[in-house]
Amino acid sequence: MAFNLFGRIKPLDAILATAEKKALTRSLGPVQLTLLGVGAVIGTGIFVLTSEAAQKAGPGMMWSFVIAGLVCAVAALCYSELASMVPVSGSAYTYTYAVMGELLAWMVGWALILEYAVAASAVSVGWSGYFVGLLANAGIHLPTALTIGGYAPGGLINLPALIIALLVTFLLMIGTSESAKVNAVLVAIKVAALTMFIVLTLPMMQGQNFDPFMPNGWFGESRGFGAVGAAASIFFAYVGFDAVSTAAEETKNPQRNVPIGLLGSLAICTVFYLLVAAGAIGTVGAQPIVDAAGHVLAPGSTAFAAQCQALLTAGHEPLVCSHEALAFVLRNIGYPAFGNMIGIAAFLALPSVILIMLFGQTRIFFVMARDGLLPEKLATIHPKWKTPHIVTAITGVAVSVFAAFLPVGQLADISNSGTLFAFLMVAVAVLILRRTDPGRHRPFRTPLVWIVAPLAIVGCLGLFYNLPFEAKMVLPIWGGIGLLLYFAYGYRKSHVGRGHIEVHESDADAPPQPVPPISDS
Repeated sequence: MAFNLFGRIKPLDAILATAEKKALTRSLGPVQLTLLGVGAVIGTGIFVLTSEAAQKAGPGMMWSFVIAGLVCAVAALCYSELASMVPVSGSAYTYTYAVMGELLAWMVGWALILEYAVAASAVSVGWSGYFVGLLANAGIHLPTALTIGGYAPGGLINLPALIIALLVTFLLMIGTSESAKVNAVLVAIKVAALTMFIVLTLPMMQGQNFDPFMPNGWFGESRGFGAVGAAASIFFAYVGFDAVSTAAEETKNPQRNVPIGLLGSLAICTVFYLLVAAGAIGTVGAQPIVDAAGHVLAPGSTAFAAQCQALLTAGHEPLVCSHEALAFVLRNIGYPAFGNMIGIAAFLALPSVILIMLFGQTRIFFVMARDGLLPEKLATIHPKWKTPHIVTAITGVAVSVFAAFLPVGQLADISNSGTLFAFLMVAVAVLILRRTDPGRHRPFRTPLVWIVAPLAIVGCLGLFYNLPFEAKMVLPIWGGIGLLLYFAYGYRKSHVGRGHIEVHESDADAPPQPVPPISDS
């Protein structure tokens, strides 16, 4: 029973039968799921985008973290209901297929491909910033032309970002994957690094660094600025919590543990983010830089990069110009060794985030190809590596090209556009299912759903509206390309459209890799 919007629904009962017949071991508990969520969330967002947020909102970026966190919280509550009710992989794509039909499921899956692939590029650029900073502090200075894209003076290509993206892609192709234990160690490294940052910076905060608190107001002088504009960008810092829902099939008692993992990881990350932001602002300041006319410069723009270069030449590099924000803060308050430790933590931990993002993207590709919406050749499994090597290679090349030439903030904004669309569709799906299938068992019910789900919808629309114009335009263009592909291929080849509602047992929702990076115990 479902809302038959476009005629082709993947029956919910068939999807649930898939979950019941799969041979995956349910081994993840609430602590492991929360660690998974924290591990997927804490990455480039807080390590790198702190600079971007400071340029857009100044000290008011603390409100940006709160706004983005609240939107994620209401979206997480909607995710929790669907994830506990439909404990299968595929995330928003699978939910939409079951509730609103194939066409919208295709659009959500297509948006998720944009989210994961561009997010992997953004994390690659973030890793590059810390890697280059570590080398510089060791006396090794790489040429600017090889460490930054052509958008900046003297820049040509971000070679470290390109190399790390290709390296992680190769590891994913040959089947090398991190286990939950390795993931837990990397989470511990990241959390320890942020804790160290908080302990060192909070005692040194100075009140005058918070004044003015909102130099650009709530909305700024143009779209994408102010506390709300920064929230639309800093939303990237929370992306990844939905990785918990994709692990629902490997979770013990998903009805209880998936919501705990989602909301628990979100709460932990929000507290960390606010404390880290306060420490950065209070110690070195976070005021935006402006042009000669007093207008705030857009981070990642050529004018912004030129102004930062001029300030650096004059011996004054502000926080907003740093490519390694947290290490920059500690070095500037007299803790260069601890700054390097933060850099090493990012150097070690961020590649695992790239791997999780790439894996999530290839998983979505794989599921869509297996449903007949993309050429099934893409889902071909390598005979030796036992991985979907073709789709992984295609994804990795695209990710590395984006990482080589675009600034991290622009990549984050583009990724956010796809993410916000997927989250919005999940909130809509929850409301539709409440009306069309009220009797179905819901182990976790979104509280005050007729308030929470509309808040999630309005929040996602609001943040999308406050993204920079270029980032907003990527989604409809990408969606248009997706529609052309769907009607040229997927509409005719769809298994559901041809009447095949098969229930896969051994490979229901994931390529048969040795272990996915987020589900091994």
